[in-house]
Amino acid sequence: MTGNWAGRAAITGLSSRFIGAFVLVAGIGLSGCSDVDSMLFGDSGSSPDAASPAEPGAQPTFSPSSSAPAPRTAGPSAAPATGMGTVATITPVSIEPGSDTGTAVSKTVANLRSNLSSLQGSLTNNGQRYAELRGSGAVAAAGYHESRAHITARLQMGTTRGNPELVAEWNRAQTALDQLAGNINGLNALGTSVASDASAAHYAQDQIAATFNVSGAVDEDHRQLSVLQDETSQTIVLIDRLLGEVSADVQRQTAYVANERANLTTLASAIKNGELYGADIGSPMMSSSVVGASRGAYAGSSSPLVVIRFDKATVDYQQILYAALTEALKTRPGAAFSIVAVSPTRGTVTAVQLAQTAAHRHAQEVLRSMTDMGVPASRLAVASQTDPAASSSEVRVFVR
Repeated sequence: MTGNWAGRAAITGLSSRFIGAFVLVAGIGLSGCSDVDSMLFGDSGSSPDAASPAEPGAQPTFSPSSSAPAPRTAGPSAAPATGMGTVATITPVSIEPGSDTGTAVSKTVANLRSNLSSLQGSLTNNGQRYAELRGSGAVAAAGYHESRAHITARLQMGTTRGNPELVAEWNRAQTALDQLAGNINGLNALGTSVASDASAAHYAQDQIAATFNVSGAVDEDHRQLSVLQDETSQTIVLIDRLLGEVSADVQRQTAYVANERANLTTLASAIKNGELYGADIGSPMMSSSVVGASRGAYAGSSSPLVVIRFDKATVDYQQILYAALTEALKTRPGAAFSIVAVSPTRGTVTAVQLAQTAAHRHAQEVLRSMTDMGVPASRLAVASQTDPAASSSEVRVFVR
């Protein structure tokens, strides 16, 4: 690795709840992704200062070159394994037909029975739709992890910068992840339908209870009402069970897609540089470790976490920066960072000004690298200073 380094890393009711969950996850869907062709291949018409740090959560979109291989067709590996994406078949209870006793209450019972039959038809359709969404989600997840595995395997072995084959593979992974996000939208719509059925079923149960108090009924009417009440109760159990399963899937897949989008952003930067960093350091898995460790390990420290000296034309600092950030976030998952551009004060006024400009440009470059690695931009701050002892421009990263 080129460049001189000085680094330090210290080791140290159900339906209403479901509808509320829909509001929380409404932002997850098939939103468009920002273009990062310039990030991968460079922008011949702009200077290094023209690039801006990635916004937190922004997702890159690679455009495969014409020389990239054609997308693979879905093979046996794309199909879900036995048991993947399958759910227990929902079988509604049988409804006793009943008989007309000729009373007004009997007509009410017939209407209630017809409403329950409609609810059971809707329950059957929703159960089938849920199974379809689970199956398509399993296929998309398998395709996503297949593409991601191809990328990480190639990067682990080492490859060229901006390899178009990996760019095309990244596109396939992004498409599969978008399909999973579309599944979340489908689950949201399905959950709304099931929640509506749950409300209707509970209302039907109240109507049945009220019908027991209507005068003019014969014993057969009350017997049929009792049977219908039991059938409605069993239907409510099935509807509530489906509602709970859909709700759990929405929450689980929402967290999964959000995490994998961040991981894809990290892979985009790795493809750009032709080498693998590791897991996204902004992911929950990386940020939840050692929560109980001392949170004052870096607080107020005057020593930088990493010092990057730009005393050569090319300085490969990404790997050591990634390692230092990983260790810092293990100790302090919520840590923020200061990126300080340091310039020397030697030479003429013009030379000092040029050195300050170069240091600022290098600090912006480090900031972009850190956001590519998964550090949220909201946790980063850039500052500048001069140092008479510095012989070349430097970037110092502090934990704050």
